[in-house]
Amino acid sequence: MKKATLILDKDFSIGEVDPRLYGSFIEHLGRAVYGGIYEPGHPTADENGFRRDVMAKVRELGVPIVRYPGGNFVSGFNWEDSVGPRGSRPRRLDLAWMTTETNEVGLHEFVSWAKQANTEVMYAVNLGTRGPDAARNVVEYANHPSGSYWSDLRIRNGAKDPFGIKLWCLGNEMDGPWQMGQKTAYEYGRVANEAAKMMKWVDPSIELVACGSCAHDMPTYGAWEMEVLDQCYSNVDYVSLHRYYGNPTGDTPGFLARSMDLDDFIREVVAICDAVRGKKHAKKRLNLSFDEWNVWYHSNEQDREIQKADKWGRALPLLEDVYNFEDALLVGAILITFLKNADRVKVACLAQLVNVIAPIMTRTGGGVWAQTIFYPMMHASKWGRGEALRPVISSPVYDCRDYERVPLVDAAATLSPDGSLTIFAVNRDLQDAIPLECDLRAFGSLRVAEHIVLHHDDVKAVNTEADPMNVAPAQGPGAEADAGRVTVRLPALSWNVIRLK
Repeated sequence: MKKATLILDKDFSIGEVDPRLYGSFIEHLGRAVYGGIYEPGHPTADENGFRRDVMAKVRELGVPIVRYPGGNFVSGFNWEDSVGPRGSRPRRLDLAWMTTETNEVGLHEFVSWAKQANTEVMYAVNLGTRGPDAARNVVEYANHPSGSYWSDLRIRNGAKDPFGIKLWCLGNEMDGPWQMGQKTAYEYGRVANEAAKMMKWVDPSIELVACGSCAHDMPTYGAWEMEVLDQCYSNVDYVSLHRYYGNPTGDTPGFLARSMDLDDFIREVVAICDAVRGKKHAKKRLNLSFDEWNVWYHSNEQDREIQKADKWGRALPLLEDVYNFEDALLVGAILITFLKNADRVKVACLAQLVNVIAPIMTRTGGGVWAQTIFYPMMHASKWGRGEALRPVISSPVYDCRDYERVPLVDAAATLSPDGSLTIFAVNRDLQDAIPLECDLRAFGSLRVAEHIVLHHDDVKAVNTEADPMNVAPAQGPGAEADAGRVTVRLPALSWNVIRLK
């Protein structure tokens, strides 16, 4: 019979989990803002036009930080368009998504929404069509108390207190040919360094993220990171990674193995960061911001037809992937991978939050519901805090097209300050349940507080407004605990949360 084993010890520490590991992303794209978080006239809309039902779902997800306003959008965005009286804000053609941006929701409105949603703002500056001057000005506008042109303009626009935005992205995917203002690694590294220097002169307390390669398979990947960091290492705090996965061929075993690709990507970028550190004899260690990640492939053909039919429309229903059960399993495996690299991956943003490749979906004028991927993200955000522990796992394996010896069972664990232990586990086996035997003797006497399982017999099962709980967590078969050893049965194709106290 198949079985897997896991050994944990308090001394097997990876590092403290940064809460920002469970961040998300709102871009001025599709119905993420207009028709997503913001819909004046909706029955649940507040006095500012924000949907209260969507707000409740965001709070339930527990995202600590939200990247804004892009994404590809930011590479052609003039931040000044988004402040001041709404009636005088310009309408602009957005060349990133071939739509029209009204700027009805801008910086003040989004900061207000974020406070209500119990989250912080991670703000991206335009280093595509703009540069260091605009970047330092928006920091002054957002964070300087008063007594300067931009800070006093913020006050005149209704915000006496600074916004206090602490994490900033230095552009977006600047190596991509689809990007407005695409740059070579040297060009971007130089402008990122100058922007970083000036932004920190305005507010030394901020942290900055430099753009890494926009994808693992870019021809300049690796060389890009080396050159960029050679230019700006001393003035930045993180380098970004972006990765999306899809399963257009229906190869479920291969799809569920893609978290191994993610682990390779993380380790490679860490190695590059440390190589540059060594070259510069630097004391500072750079960490990673995985500020775009998700499954993305379901809506590709639909998006092409929408953009062809309604170019320059407002808030077109773009990138509205309908996620199925196997997508949720991969999202769970990705979260496990982040936790196993929590010493270096400090920020991660599930892209995106509402409607656009998102865990939360809405119908304009109608309801809101959680997609399948909502649940692993919610569980990790809720219980994956504290100290990440390095598990020693022995599992049956399988081979697929891209990888050999893929573990059927993968797991991560966190130890909270109150001594409670949480194990997150994925069973990739298509047919068989697998008992997971856990050696937890280092933690003394433990009892199983809860075993949560996400499973569905159909890997293509989805949630809809009419049937929002088709794929939803349930209580698992539980676990047996005896003298520091815990055995839990992981159903075939399942995401599991085992909470011990």
